[in-house]
Amino acid sequence: MGRIEYKWQKSMTRRQALSSLAAMLAGSPLLGNQHDPRPLRDHKRIPGLREMVTAFDFEPVCFHNVPLAAYDYTAHGTDSEFTLRRNREVFDWVDLIERRGAAVDSLDTSAEVLGIKMDFPIMIAPSAAQGALHPDGEAGMYKGATAASRTPMIVANGPTVAIEKIAESANGPRWSQFYPTPDLAASRQRIERFQAAGATAIVVTVDQQATRFERDLHDRNLGGTPRDISIAPINANATGAARYRVSPNRLWYNWKYLDDIRPFIKGPMLIKGILTAEDARLCVERGFDGIVVSNHGGRSMDYAPSTLEVLPEIVDAVGGRIPILIDSGFRRGSDIVKAIALGADAVCLGRAARWALGAFGAPGVQRVLEILQTEFRQAMAGTGRTSIAALDATCVKANFL
Repeated sequence: MGRIEYKWQKSMTRRQALSSLAAMLAGSPLLGNQHDPRPLRDHKRIPGLREMVTAFDFEPVCFHNVPLAAYDYTAHGTDSEFTLRRNREVFDWVDLIERRGAAVDSLDTSAEVLGIKMDFPIMIAPSAAQGALHPDGEAGMYKGATAASRTPMIVANGPTVAIEKIAESANGPRWSQFYPTPDLAASRQRIERFQAAGATAIVVTVDQQATRFERDLHDRNLGGTPRDISIAPINANATGAARYRVSPNRLWYNWKYLDDIRPFIKGPMLIKGILTAEDARLCVERGFDGIVVSNHGGRSMDYAPSTLEVLPEIVDAVGGRIPILIDSGFRRGSDIVKAIALGADAVCLGRAARWALGAFGAPGVQRVLEILQTEFRQAMAGTGRTSIAALDATCVKANFL
């Protein structure tokens, strides 16, 4: 046997080489799945509720519990999902400054936003289709949030459970999301129904959520149906905005409409989907009561900035005149500490709460919130600050790209 043949005999097989390549790729920090890892994939069994350690632990349990389409509805972002990934990457660009620690049990983590007193500056963000994650749907989310230190919940515009039934399921603080509709009479009717059911504030979403998501399209098309190999124009029979894959319910919002519906709202009106200092200033000038810095969890426009990186300029523009909430990408208590230090008044949780609902129902929501509350307290103690008011920009070092 020659030298070359001997080396071939002792070298790794093609299967071993491919396996090594796959392992290297799986561990690459360039891959998006590193930002929301599934840390339980190597476990021999699915863990129970009491074995959950971080918010990330709920994701694989949720994945195994629900149909792929329901999971992907929670997971997807727009187009290439750049913004979805950026929402997680941005937390790596902000360091917490460690100082002489404060006793964890001495901290005052309480906050107040528009009359709601909270034990922690944490809320549940509005998100639709919760009934696909658990039979209790939004009622289960509300029940779990209330059980976790009466965490406020913003109920989505189109819940899968009647708003009245959600209201009956718990007694915690609750707001309602509202999506603009050109019909002012219909807008008024919907807003008044939310308020009649006990919503103490209305959060108007204006960030133009995308019409289509590539993950969802693959779920629909790859279900075992034979492939259609005929060639036809995309949206050949569509007219107007639909011809360009844009829903007629999108890309029409304007400031005048927001002024028109303001008289219908008896209480605070917040604008959700603000990503620029200019729009934040306009919200203040037009008399709105608060804003939510949001890119719809990466579901609005691909290549939009992450919310945390635009937060400082928005805080400067608002100048403390109205409360600023923020969402998109928050998974850990330290993430929340960074947002509060950079000027947010509260953080809204979307996917983390949805994973928990899909994994364990209302008890899962309670558990994930308690985990994040504990992490928040630990991270805050590490900065040496003993109150929410003391959490400021000197607690962090930001290096936004």
